[in-house]
Amino acid sequence: MTRTVLESKTKTVVIGFDDPFCVIGERINPTGRKKLAAELELDDFSTVERDALEQVACGAMVLDINSGAVFTNKMADDPRYADNNFVEPALMKSLVERVQALVDVPLCIDSSVPGALENGLMAAEGRPLLNSVTGEEERLELVLPLVKKYNVPVVAISNDDTGISEDPDVRFAVAKKIVERAAEFGIPAHDIVVDPLVMPIGAMATAGQQVFTLVRRLRDELGVNTTCGASNVSFGLPNRHGVNAAFLPMAIGAGMTSAIMNPVRSVEMEAIHAANMLMNHDPNGGNWIGFSRVLDAVKDGATFAEAAQAAAASGARSGGRRGGRRRA
Repeated sequence: MTRTVLESKTKTVVIGFDDPFCVIGERINPTGRKKLAAELELDDFSTVERDALEQVACGAMVLDINSGAVFTNKMADDPRYADNNFVEPALMKSLVERVQALVDVPLCIDSSVPGALENGLMAAEGRPLLNSVTGEEERLELVLPLVKKYNVPVVAISNDDTGISEDPDVRFAVAKKIVERAAEFGIPAHDIVVDPLVMPIGAMATAGQQVFTLVRRLRDELGVNTTCGASNVSFGLPNRHGVNAAFLPMAIGAGMTSAIMNPVRSVEMEAIHAANMLMNHDPNGGNWIGFSRVLDAVKDGATFAEAAQAAAASGARSGGRRGGRRRA
């Protein structure tokens, strides 16, 4: 079965059809987070560090690191920062170094700037996931050589020069094109994690059905792992976390193997832990039982992040298992 292997300094995470659903923490991203962007402009990484620790404690197996949307007025007057090709690479390196000094989980290097992607790859220990490549020829020619050079897996997003199609057959065709072009570079299908693009259910009533069908096709016909930005499905709706919590187990049942999401939301994480057990990806329900203890602490008044961090600290003190390997 398809297995996409990610590594940190000492740990290995496998995204696979027969493995627990891989939670990729989305919080280290200044896009849409004005406070975080403002802090990063001042070289203040306190929120990044807190987010890294909280996400891992709450169950993130991989952390997405995005260096976009940080651009001060001072930078706008400096020609070095034109088109953001200077600031993102420097910031990406700093973010990667800060995060992996605190937590030992694989990283997902996330940027639209090739220089930032390469800086992240050079700074990362182990085998990170590269986010992302699309079906645009220019993007394929820029990103796939990096994937090959650093021998890392890549997120393949199902849009191309024509944009994001509402037709799921078109999005499948774009994914197939990326897999085929990657093969020309010697990149195997098991190192491609396809994002079939989840549309907002509030704008497109069939968005959920579309992505479930796409995930099955991607698994059965292309043999690739899949991911998505999980919160996209609930965009614009009230009680978004309830919608996300319903969507994720349904996507897992259809064959989706990972998601870029916020792990600090207990309702989504509860849904994922339950789905893992129901899919027989949690032998003897050990992870579900451990997660249930965290929820019990929440009922007693702790926040989910506080309860998860306390449980993680307790596990470390009692000699909780650590595993994995370092890429040679």
